[in-house]
Amino acid sequence: MTTTTLAALVPLLPFLGAVAGLLLGRTAPGFVRPLAVLPPLASLVLAALVAVRQGGGRAVDASTLLTPTGSVPVDLALHIDGFAALVAILVAFVAACVQIYSTGYLRDDPRYPSYAALVSLFTSAMLLVVYSGDLIVLLVGWEVMGICSYFLVGHYWGTPEARAASLKAFLVTKLGDVPFLIGLFALGTDAGSFRITRVLGAVASGGLDHPTLIALLLLAGVAGKSAQFPLHTWLPDAMAGPTPVSALIHAATMVAAGVYFVARLLPVFEASAAAMTVLAVMAAVTMLGSGLAALAQDDIKRVLAYSTIGQLGYMTGALAVGDRGAAVFHLLSHGAFKALLFLAAGAVIHAAGTNSLAAMSRMSHLRDRVPDAFWTMTVALLALAAIPPFSGFFSKESVLGAAERLATGHPGPAPGAAGWIVLVAALATALLTAAYATRLWLLAFRGQGAEAPDHGRQPLTMTVVLWVLAVPSLAFGALAYRTLPGWFDGGSLAPTLLTSILGTGLAVVGGLLAYGAWQRAAARASRVPLGAVAAHPEGDAGLVEAEAIAAHEPAYGDIAEARDPADPGRLLLGPLYGPAASGFHLDAVYSALFVRPVLGAASLVRFLDREVVDTYVRGAAALPRLLGAAVRRAQTGNVQTYVSALLAGTVVLTVAVLLVASGA
Repeated sequence: MTTTTLAALVPLLPFLGAVAGLLLGRTAPGFVRPLAVLPPLASLVLAALVAVRQGGGRAVDASTLLTPTGSVPVDLALHIDGFAALVAILVAFVAACVQIYSTGYLRDDPRYPSYAALVSLFTSAMLLVVYSGDLIVLLVGWEVMGICSYFLVGHYWGTPEARAASLKAFLVTKLGDVPFLIGLFALGTDAGSFRITRVLGAVASGGLDHPTLIALLLLAGVAGKSAQFPLHTWLPDAMAGPTPVSALIHAATMVAAGVYFVARLLPVFEASAAAMTVLAVMAAVTMLGSGLAALAQDDIKRVLAYSTIGQLGYMTGALAVGDRGAAVFHLLSHGAFKALLFLAAGAVIHAAGTNSLAAMSRMSHLRDRVPDAFWTMTVALLALAAIPPFSGFFSKESVLGAAERLATGHPGPAPGAAGWIVLVAALATALLTAAYATRLWLLAFRGQGAEAPDHGRQPLTMTVVLWVLAVPSLAFGALAYRTLPGWFDGGSLAPTLLTSILGTGLAVVGGLLAYGAWQRAAARASRVPLGAVAAHPEGDAGLVEAEAIAAHEPAYGDIAEARDPADPGRLLLGPLYGPAASGFHLDAVYSALFVRPVLGAASLVRFLDREVVDTYVRGAAALPRLLGAAVRRAQTGNVQTYVSALLAGTVVLTVAVLLVASGA
């Protein structure tokens, strides 16, 4: 079987599994779980075979005309280079883990068949994005992921949080997709083709007429899809969906698509120094803002959501300094440990007695109750904090090293200022990341919240997946930084001495600060009654983060301060704690800037329609109605009235004739 055929089967198998799952979900429920698990496993095997055959060498290209357009053709094309080959393995690997994990996590969910089918479709769409060699075909996978995220985030549609989160995710990402679509058409028109190889060839020959405009339009879609500032606000709210969905979205699909897209088309962005600077600023603001926000969240999944936003900021920062090898290296490393973090959080949530969300201030004695989740999450948090020798250290150091090289004068495709912006923000974020990772570990496993009922032993499928994901979280980085350059552009991914010392030192300082603040807060808590944290009345959504409740439901405003007084985040952030907990009020800003004006405009249009347009319509109908009423009064049906009117008319006409005759 040729490499092209194998590659075509990689996204096709999960798609067929999704179709079969939807068709057989009700009539043959016994086939649902095999149809959920086997296609991504088969795709994983085939993606590995494709990677072995590609071997990091010359890209595999194949195409056939999909449809004649009369101008720029659209091809059903494959373009598989080293980046695509490895990212496809990550997507299939995480998807298989999520499907296996979900068989235990959602074993009693009545909507599991549709959930499993949508996860398979989600996986297929991302694999299509990864392997596609044509921008329009890539756009199809891009948009299918958007609709899948809408349904999966809203899986618990009976709760208002899930409905609102799914709608918000869909609308915010669509807000970025509109300029993204325009940018794709402009790029294809300038290059004369939507084929990625021809687009890159046009860039190399200087064939783009509007590189800055195209790059900025494309960045809007990337910001929405990969949850970068200012279109990142949908991702923390998307935690209302099932935890395995969160793992899939954060580790291998959806948010990874934007980073991968920029990496694949990086020469397009490098053609504009302004676009590279914008990308650097976007990455810096995203990293710092998400790190501060993560320190103030009480819900464990919201902490991880802001963590994902920050780590994606590292990837876009690497792209902003022109090193896509470092960006994709961190994408691969992050995919393993972030999937582990979310799935371990799912085990913690299950043990804490909720189904979707869990406030860390209510957790107690979970270390002994879920030892597998404790040890594997500890590994993942160390990788997240970039502590050597865990995988996150090597991939994050590759980003820091790339930024340092550009900042210190090494020639690169971006301005030196972009290097300094990314480097300073990334180092500060290293401290914040270690601080919120330590805080999460302390509150989740050493907290003294209310004791939740014991829900029994975790299903074996959940436990096995955690330990499988722990292996790459621990060992991937040390092996990959030596071998990946041959798969990428050949640039070094090895840690540099200066950034390793600075990054690791700041991470250690951040962890120690969080631990010290936790001890001090715990001592203070021993003298203060433990605050109650309200459970939201909608049981399926579990507990809802207090600030989110206070912001959206005024009736719950009195519990905004009802937190575990042993929270070190309060001491570390001080007056920034409140704004950080609410995401720096960006939702309120967007509501004031966009939502309220749109609602006001809608109200004005409704008023004009009812009071002005309808008035003219009613007036146009009034005159015929009055004439009809007058004529109707004349038609009485009384013969004497008709004869009298006839005689009166005759008299009038006679008099008129006589007057006319006498005048003549």
